[in-house]
Amino acid sequence: MLDLNELLAATVLFVGGHLLLSGAPLRGLLIGRLGANGFRLLYSLVATVALVWMASAYAAAPFVPLWPALPALAWIPLLLMPLAFVLVVAGVTTRSPTAVGAETAALARDPAPGILRVTRHPFLWGTALWAVSHLLARGDLASLVMMGGILLLSLAGMQHIDRRREAELGAGWGPVKLTTSLLPFQAMTEGRTSMDWAGLSWWRPALGLALYLAFLFLHPYVFGVPAVPW
Repeated sequence: MLDLNELLAATVLFVGGHLLLSGAPLRGLLIGRLGANGFRLLYSLVATVALVWMASAYAAAPFVPLWPALPALAWIPLLLMPLAFVLVVAGVTTRSPTAVGAETAALARDPAPGILRVTRHPFLWGTALWAVSHLLARGDLASLVMMGGILLLSLAGMQHIDRRREAELGAGWGPVKLTTSLLPFQAMTEGRTSMDWAGLSWWRPALGLALYLAFLFLHPYVFGVPAVPW
């Protein structure tokens, strides 16, 4: 239980650190003291330390099952992770007004290229899919703590970023809000936008799937358990 308490503390630091440091009162105070670059350095340092601590505590935590390890649940990551990898790769390689330090992208001629037509938070949806798929497949208390924390941060982070951008950009946030959606495909189904295949390009999905296959192969060597349930 001491290992689980350590994992809980690390997860609280990881999730709380992100939300607290990015909150308007503390963020504004720190930027005033450290400058924008200094604040980003501090933010990255806290996030990295918390992530490493959380991963280390998770590896050391005892396995306390919460539900039976059904074979069908083990297939969920195999079905969701290809999409998660594509979302993450497309998210980090597409200039987005929701990314750190890229607020001015909202003022571009096309503020929502490529994957942003699907959702304006592709990276966070990718991490959310990673967390929920592995939580369901693992079904233990340590996974509930860590994966649940990452899932909470991913979902809360989307709304947090939207509120902050709207407050910062005012009317400049309007075109982004009009042509994108938090929920995947909502803007397209409502007729507010259409898919930008040229902006997505072919190499982003290809790279995402290639990385997925690489992680699939390396999974037993890096994480100690096979990714394929047979």
